[in-house]
Amino acid sequence: CIYQNSSLNNHFLDSRIDKRILVCFPSFNFLNTNLTPTMMKLAVLAAVAGSAAGFAPTTTIKATTALSAKSQALPFLESPPNCEGYVGNVGFDPFRFSDFAPVDFLREAELKHGRICMMAWLGWVSVDCGLRVLPVPEALEGVTAATAHDASVEQGGLSQMFLWFSLLEIIDGIAIQQMLEGSGRQPGDFGLDGGLLRGKSDAYIEEMKLKEITHCRLAMLAFSGVVTQAVLTQGPFPYV
Repeated sequence: CIYQNSSLNNHFLDSRIDKRILVCFPSFNFLNTNLTPTMMKLAVLAAVAGSAAGFAPTTTIKATTALSAKSQALPFLESPPNCEGYVGNVGFDPFRFSDFAPVDFLREAELKHGRICMMAWLGWVSVDCGLRVLPVPEALEGVTAATAHDASVEQGGLSQMFLWFSLLEIIDGIAIQQMLEGSGRQPGDFGLDGGLLRGKSDAYIEEMKLKEITHCRLAMLAFSGVVTQAVLTQGPFPYV
């Protein structure tokens, strides 16, 4: 890209300016300027320095705290910052799912699984305590909570349950999508409080939310435990 004007090249040679600067400035009209050779050198050096600055790494200053907050549940790990402000947050996110997934979605999943496990634990124990919903299909006579699954698949009742639960999941999916788009819906809120929270203070509502999420977490552990114990002992409740 060296400028091919011979008269311009001769001018630079006579002025003792390095001919190589034309590589970077092939179209600059030096002949029509009133600059002295020294001034032209300074102008070229300033331009080269300015363009070289574009390749220099930039320094980004981030505000950091001297000591990172530690997790209440796992004191040897840092507390996940995205979970701050959520009811029941104790900093338990060892795999840091909250770093790349919306926490509203994670809280929705936690509440859903917890509510299911609360009902599942009660249903499991009720069956093994002898409770039944009449009339009992012949194919389900004498089943226990541990053997009811396979029997229900053969009888066909579980297929109907799968259909209805799929419909509920579709409705839930629409609500979650709207929530993530900023509808203002709170995670797990389907408006099914039966009016018990109407007119209550924010502190009371927060307290009830804390109780629910605490029972949800306990129920997930309890259901895992009751299934394991029931299969291992093959006995009735309390599976000892």
